[in-house]
Amino acid sequence: MAMAERGRPRAFDRDEALHRAMHVFWSCGYEGASVNDLAQAMGINKPSLYAAFGCKEELFRAAIELYEQEEGAPVGEALECSRTARGAIETALRVIARGYTNPDNPRGCMLVVSALAGAPESSRVCNFLAANRREGEENFKRRVARGVVEGDVPASADPDRVAGFYATVMHGLSIRARDGANASELEHIIDSAMAAWDAIAR
Repeated sequence: MAMAERGRPRAFDRDEALHRAMHVFWSCGYEGASVNDLAQAMGINKPSLYAAFGCKEELFRAAIELYEQEEGAPVGEALECSRTARGAIETALRVIARGYTNPDNPRGCMLVVSALAGAPESSRVCNFLAANRREGEENFKRRVARGVVEGDVPASADPDRVAGFYATVMHGLSIRARDGANASELEHIIDSAMAAWDAIAR
């Protein structure tokens, strides 16, 4: 009869642990999430956290990547599949509004919430988040530029201007959701933003 193995650590589900860490960062921001809070949420001790993910910053970067895969995929699909640039951005904003107010998740956008990292030692994290937010704006810009090529956006339109405006709306929706706005309230804001399309994309 084989001897029972002793000292083997409890099975560790890395994906589940990362999801839990993502929710802590999403709720608290980068600086607001302590390593103790993260380890407790993940169901592991701090040495195990460091062994599995490296430092807190590396864990955060992995959590952001997971967030973008899960929350960003429907937005990317909306931008890609809608027939016109206007329809693509409107659909993307409405998908985003539903995500920001999903009761199963922390409110708002993880990229915006986590931007509340202001200490000098967090500068790399701030730069990382800014680059990720710029990529979201670039996605809008590429879709508007595609609309110019396909003819549903005037050739005189400035894709940078249009993308900058709607990216700002997107970030504002996150703050409003974080402050307690419901999905209907965000939808009304999107209605107003889309009413400005002809004045901006001209």
